[in-house]
Amino acid sequence: MTVRYPRPLRPGDRIGVTSPSSGVPEELRARLEVALGDVRARGYEVVLGRCMDGSGHASAPAPDRAAELMAMLTDPTIRAVVPPWGGETAIDLIPHLDWSRLRDAEPTWLVGYSDMSTLLTPLTLLTGTATVHGNNLMDTPYRAPEGLLSWLDVVAAPPGHRFTQTPPGRHRATGWDDYAEHPDVREFTLDSAGSWTRLDGAGDVTAEGRLIGGCIEMLCNLAGTPYLDASAFARAESPEGLLVYVEAGGHDAFTICRNLHGMRLAGFFDRANAVLVARTNAPDAPTLTQHEAVLDALGPLGVPIVADVECGHVPPYLPLVNGALGRLVHTRDRSELTQTLT
Repeated sequence: MTVRYPRPLRPGDRIGVTSPSSGVPEELRARLEVALGDVRARGYEVVLGRCMDGSGHASAPAPDRAAELMAMLTDPTIRAVVPPWGGETAIDLIPHLDWSRLRDAEPTWLVGYSDMSTLLTPLTLLTGTATVHGNNLMDTPYRAPEGLLSWLDVVAAPPGHRFTQTPPGRHRATGWDDYAEHPDVREFTLDSAGSWTRLDGAGDVTAEGRLIGGCIEMLCNLAGTPYLDASAFARAESPEGLLVYVEAGGHDAFTICRNLHGMRLAGFFDRANAVLVARTNAPDAPTLTQHEAVLDALGPLGVPIVADVECGHVPPYLPLVNGALGRLVHTRDRSELTQTLT
């Protein structure tokens, strides 16, 4: 199996919008329209799915959500699929998806983060299709700070393209913008300074490998199943190893520590040459910080661990391509991640 990169998007292409997890409540529909308008402004046609109901925790029954996602991912006229955001129970789609059919279909970009990790990461591991762990549709109107890209930039990149992202040095410390009150907000509130941090010691870091990872709270539930066999993927596609990234969405440090221990015991990090950990606003525990939780669980790997990367729930967002070749550099003077779509 080789990594399959979907054809780059061009003006006139169609982008599917569906909610494999949570939909959009009525009071946030104005933000949805702003986001859809920004996608259209790039020259794309939008195909809006039926599974968008935001009155409950899921947009529709699992079979309906799976059928709509399958239809979009296997429609050759739809070049990318993006959700409004994540949610809680995308895992219920797993048994309803036809993974063999997805493996045989022409690859389509699937984009998202948070609960979308439940689908993005298995899609890459099981079918070889590159996926984008990046900002969701409702985040799309925000202007990417200098050094970062939008998912729309990534899906338009040609095969073999190489791009480097660097930390902007600022992030949002707490809270979210009120989309109901300000549906057209386009500027991040980046009110706190911060850079990448090496957790496992001092010294420069240079590491390479194919990128794979996602949200800890979601992926931990797939650990040890055929849907999260990163070791098999590495043996087939990346014998040189992986760059594994993880992010804590909101669970406390004790829970994250247990989840990461479980993922490590299940072999998810076995082929990691380095681990990237996203910046998080998730709470510390009384005797354990989020950084300490990562070290407790992943320190035994003996590989560099670089934290406070912009690939989680804390704005701004650094899109990562599952399956891409990555090169991580972190020194006193320079931090960067280069991805090559090959």
